[in-house]
Amino acid sequence: MGILNITPDSFSDGGKYFSSSRAVDRAFEMVDNGADIIDIGGESTRPGSDFISKEEELQRIVPVIQEIRNQDSEILISIDTYKSDVAEIAIDLGADIVNDISGLTFDQNMSTFLSGKDIPIIIMHINGRPKTMQNNPIYNDLLGDITNFFKKQIIFAEMKGILRNNIILDPGIGFGKTFNHNLKIINNLKDLCNLGHPIMVGTSRKAFIGDILDSPPEDRVEGTIASVVASVINGANIVRVHDVREIKKAIKVTEKILNS
Repeated sequence: MGILNITPDSFSDGGKYFSSSRAVDRAFEMVDNGADIIDIGGESTRPGSDFISKEEELQRIVPVIQEIRNQDSEILISIDTYKSDVAEIAIDLGADIVNDISGLTFDQNMSTFLSGKDIPIIIMHINGRPKTMQNNPIYNDLLGDITNFFKKQIIFAEMKGILRNNIILDPGIGFGKTFNHNLKIINNLKDLCNLGHPIMVGTSRKAFIGDILDSPPEDRVEGTIASVVASVINGANIVRVHDVREIKKAIKVTEKILNS
């Protein structure tokens, strides 16, 4: 999954693809580099980020989804939003997947919109809200708490009419997690795989990699590759990344070793 942030303030590439034409060009560059899914987001959810209105979010994403679909009807598009109104319009325009960082908790209408529809939903675990989630996140039992959240949300989703085989789980690296929490999640990912749903992991260029390497976001490619390879070895099915070409190659080698 290639990341396409149409925002002025995302932590790694904020403002870089804020114009629609540059965003569309970037989407097809990632497809050429091996992306299977393009994840389009119009609102930054980095630590400390501010809420934006659905109108502003739609103004950013609508022309990009429309143009991608005008040029390519096949590439999978994921809409990175927790707002049901934004998700519904994106799906109507041709998006295929909803990627909800709140795991169906911020907008109760999201589950209503998805009810009975054959639309994959990525349920992510988050501790708090983006504005304050990194202010001393605490868990009684990290893996246990995340597992229990997923179990609860899977039951909730199914009760709301979301098909079980459309549910994907994301442990939410960096979303209300400390440095050690992130490492422990990656190292124990198989615990979450036991829930029986595909697992998505998003480690790309995140702060814990910068802390290890003492490097800024744009200089975290090698660290991201290491974290992605570890995630794949431990059971990740989808990886959400900025650097598609480099990571696609790393995964190709990793999978050959795992399948040997």
